[in-house]
Amino acid sequence: MDELAEAAGADPVEFRLRYLTAPRARGVLQLAAEKAGAIPDGLTRGIAVHKSFGSYVTQIADVRMREDGTVKVERVTCGVDCGVPINPSNIEAQIEGGLGYGLSAILREEITLTEGEVNQSNFYDYTPLRITDMPQVDVNIVQSTEAPTGIGEPGTPPIGPAVANAVRRATGKTVRDLPFSLHGLAWPNAWSIDARCLLARLNSFSDSDLQTE
Repeated sequence: MDELAEAAGADPVEFRLRYLTAPRARGVLQLAAEKAGAIPDGLTRGIAVHKSFGSYVTQIADVRMREDGTVKVERVTCGVDCGVPINPSNIEAQIEGGLGYGLSAILREEITLTEGEVNQSNFYDYTPLRITDMPQVDVNIVQSTEAPTGIGEPGTPPIGPAVANAVRRATGKTVRDLPFSLHGLAWPNAWSIDARCLLARLNSFSDSDLQTE
């Protein structure tokens, strides 16, 4: 949808509202867009709207491209309509967890096979989301009067397209297959992540810090 909006020369939120007919889908989009506010300097934004298990979720991802070409998702603003919000704290937790699960999958989780045997054996070569990858998540719940619907899974599907839309806006690169690490947009495994952290730590020292008596 972001690609179509760009081709039409339209704002991605306004473009969706032009064609979305489901009132609840429009509601979560408008709520998330209002809460997200202006795009922060240095970041780019992507949007996705999704319905699953009877619930409607919009996620607006603000991302930063690092100097090495990888993506850091800084903030995700969510609009959620899962019917009457019986337990708002649980809704927030489920959306945060589902979003993290989806972000983990799109960044670098990959299973490959050689002659029918899985190549990955543990978390050093199948690296799930790390705490440094987790963005700030703002969950905004529609005060709906509809019957309660599912909330365990609906936070997962929109994060992939939302981040991909933001990356395309920042780089011009359209991601059609996952994970992002296949395209150099995420470090592929734990070893490379640890190496990056070590280099960043070493670069923080001055020459005098490294001198010994």
